Amino acid sequence: MTPSDRKPEEPVERGGPLRHQHSEELKASLPSGNSTSNLNAGAQVPASRVDRLLLQRLRKSQSTTVLYGEPAELAERLREDATAGGLYPPVDGIGDQRLIVVANRLPVSAYKDSDGGWQLQISAGGLVSALMGVENINSKWIGWPGVYIESGPERDALTRAMEDEGYAPVYMDENTCDLHYNGFCNSVLWQLFHYVPLNIDSKLSETRTLQFQWQAHQLANKQFADVILKHYRPGDIVWVQDYHLMLLPAILKEKHPRMKVGFFLHTPFPSSEIYRTLPVREELLRAVLKADLIGFHTYDYARHFVSACTRILGLEGTPAGVEDNGSVTRVAAFPIGIDPDRFTSALEAPEVRANVAQLLNRYAGRKVMLGVDRLDMIKGIPQKLLAFEKFLEENPDWRDKVLLVQIAVPSRTDVPEYQRLRSMVHEIVGRINGKYGTLTHVPIYHLDRQLSFHELVALYAITDVALVTSLRDGMNLVSYEYVACQRDNAGVLILSEFAGAAQSLGAGAILVNPWNINDLALAIEYALTMSDKERRERHRQNYMHVTIHTAQTWADTFISELNDTHVEAEIRTKNIPPALDFEAAVQAYNESKRRLLVLGYNATLTTAVEAPRQPKKHFDQIQAMTRVNSAAYSCLVSLSKDPNVDIVIFSGSEKERIEEVFHDLPVWLAAENGAFIREPESSEWKALFEISSGEWKDSVQLVFEYFCERTPRSFVEERGTSLVWNYKYADVEFGRIQARDLLQHLLTGPISNAPVDIIRGARSIEVRPVGVSKGSSMAKLLQYMSTVHSMANIDFAFVAGHFLGRDEDAFTLFEGEKVAPVKEESKSSPWQESSLYFGEENPNQFLDKIGNLSIRTSSSRNSGLGVSPATMSPRQSIETESLPLQLPPKHLFTCTVGRSFASQARYCLHGSNEIAFLLYHLCISSGIKPEGLSSPPPLTDTYHETYDI
Repeated sequence: MTPSDRKPEEPVERGGPLRHQHSEELKASLPSGNSTSNLNAGAQVPASRVDRLLLQRLRKSQSTTVLYGEPAELAERLREDATAGGLYPPVDGIGDQRLIVVANRLPVSAYKDSDGGWQLQISAGGLVSALMGVENINSKWIGWPGVYIESGPERDALTRAMEDEGYAPVYMDENTCDLHYNGFCNSVLWQLFHYVPLNIDSKLSETRTLQFQWQAHQLANKQFADVILKHYRPGDIVWVQDYHLMLLPAILKEKHPRMKVGFFLHTPFPSSEIYRTLPVREELLRAVLKADLIGFHTYDYARHFVSACTRILGLEGTPAGVEDNGSVTRVAAFPIGIDPDRFTSALEAPEVRANVAQLLNRYAGRKVMLGVDRLDMIKGIPQKLLAFEKFLEENPDWRDKVLLVQIAVPSRTDVPEYQRLRSMVHEIVGRINGKYGTLTHVPIYHLDRQLSFHELVALYAITDVALVTSLRDGMNLVSYEYVACQRDNAGVLILSEFAGAAQSLGAGAILVNPWNINDLALAIEYALTMSDKERRERHRQNYMHVTIHTAQTWADTFISELNDTHVEAEIRTKNIPPALDFEAAVQAYNESKRRLLVLGYNATLTTAVEAPRQPKKHFDQIQAMTRVNSAAYSCLVSLSKDPNVDIVIFSGSEKERIEEVFHDLPVWLAAENGAFIREPESSEWKALFEISSGEWKDSVQLVFEYFCERTPRSFVEERGTSLVWNYKYADVEFGRIQARDLLQHLLTGPISNAPVDIIRGARSIEVRPVGVSKGSSMAKLLQYMSTVHSMANIDFAFVAGHFLGRDEDAFTLFEGEKVAPVKEESKSSPWQESSLYFGEENPNQFLDKIGNLSIRTSSSRNSGLGVSPATMSPRQSIETESLPLQLPPKHLFTCTVGRSFASQARYCLHGSNEIAFLLYHLCISSGIKPEGLSSPPPLTDTYHETYDI
């Protein structure tokens, strides 16, 4: 169906099986092996929502077994235990939760009665019945009422009438609505999502039209958000429906970050190669990713969405969804259904019975085939008719024994393309009827109109074969409706493999490629001659799916999953440090006498050169260059003049790069994770500690160069003490596969007997001498700094960096914790869990399972490679008592920068602009005016995935 003709109440197609919301809450934090019979045996009430989620996950598996045949008494006992014993307190008070359903159109039609008052008529449809059937939760609908009314008494009266029934209207002016709905939504998004290429603009004015449509689309989403925020209460669930409102999640989350927002797309989502042609591709993806849960009709659509986020935005795709700097948006398939009881009960209605008897009498002696479609290019009506023509041509015996009834509901009759389609369909129907018809019979009955519900049910009931030949369809619930009405007849369903329903009803339907006219004609012949036993077995499978996976099941599942997802997000963010209190940091700085500032380099003092709205350039090695934040640099220049401030720039980058940037800055520089240092007012670099002679480098270099040849746009960084293979500019998925292969090559070859660590970055693999980390190097640097001047009176320390988890011992060092050496590995396989270090908190990926490997075989341990007795080894344990300052200092601020993961730091900052903002105010509080800065730098920043390794 086309978007302009789809009624607001009609199901915008598709979702999956579910459990009752209340029973979803039942999950217990029980020891492994506990059964449900032990739920009341000494169980304690979970103290937090995090603990209760563990409870829920266990309960979900229990409720699933109940759904498919376990004793119903078990479910009832679980429910009683939960409510009577208070064992499972509701998450966020689900009993008081309210569901706010946001759709482009409200599910009611407004009209005036004879007295001039507004009356509302609820529209029938799968989406409406699904969401209105959700139990134990109140619902409120928000959407456009479908009428244009100027501000005044009439609008106020309609608003009151709607709000009395639980609806909140969003009023738009006619121009905005036309550009938003008919323009951007229907002419751009709907076409693209159904694999119809965008129109080629032959004039500049047409290009400007797209800009106006995009602006109206943004305005419409903003107007929807204003109404939602007006009615929103803490704890409400906001469920956004379909492609018209893809910008809404970002707008809502900006105002209420903890709001529960779900988004469901009722159309297909195209392949990333098709989607990337959209001019505003990044804006839409980033906006919808702000939702907690994104639902699609099928797994294929979900997979395409994740692939688009990976290839266009450069984000990480995981089995759970899409990860963006530690924030995970869950992506899943939820197959929608219909309300089968509505159709089965209608079969018993007298009006339907009368229609059935009339149709059976009229079509006596002939097999009836049926097609019910919107007159739309994606519905494959011409292909269906051509296949039927070929069948009649090759099977003359069937010409007076079969009848095709084609219902083609008119849509977008004012669009030239649709007018041409209508003419084509009429021409094909006329040709077939003229060629194979007789004075008493024609093979095709074609209707250009919509049937009433009872007429349609009667037609479904007497049909022998249903033909659904969509070229691209989100779900196509006609197939579900047909199956529901075939309870007794057991008709055959021929279903296009390009319809979403093919993934649900594929076991019982005959799947066809509508572009293959020959195969489609053969499928028609097979369906008409199918044995009764096979027909009934195929129908049994389809009918079971339709009756189990209902519309209400779809809604219940999505809401329940959204609740779980929201709590899971809290689990992930439980240990994420709070944002830095700038005022407290500046005040502590003023109260102190001697200060130490330790700053990372990559993603801490650097910012992306490109504009924030052009993430596509992240894949361009030249365009994606970074530079030092100019405001931060100016502040460092001013602070470095203060004799009571020691500044350390601590980076994993090679010393040449650090020297190039900070050569004229009188600060301490530490390059290659502290392996080399440079004193203020000096140009000489010194080795902080002796490391291995690097016999392993040549063989590792050969492996890295080999993988550079295999992986376009990857490159090798050669540092003084380490080698890095970087694939951040390569294709994301291909680079990940190559990284996995590279690790296997390294582990079985060049480093099998070398004292080295393998450190995995965001999109890089580094081989460095064993035991080198920022924490151990920082401790050694502090000891060295104390030989230059006293460090004992330092009472303020600020440590900030975008570090890997392995290097966060630089934070714990200042807390007074001992910096432990890297563990010695046993002689067992390095793939054992004990030899894995997870530098990234993403256990769903293979590379995360490999992690950062510290490999040191028995031969290398006994050889004594690279450690001079006169020099401290980075593998030695460093006692904090040996450091030249009191730890922790009186005022300590450790900050992880640009990461949303759990961290050892006390606080978090979002990027280099926040670093610059803080440094600016430290300067001002000290009476120093940073050069070139007349006002504080802005706090907004561009995040980029470059770990300081």
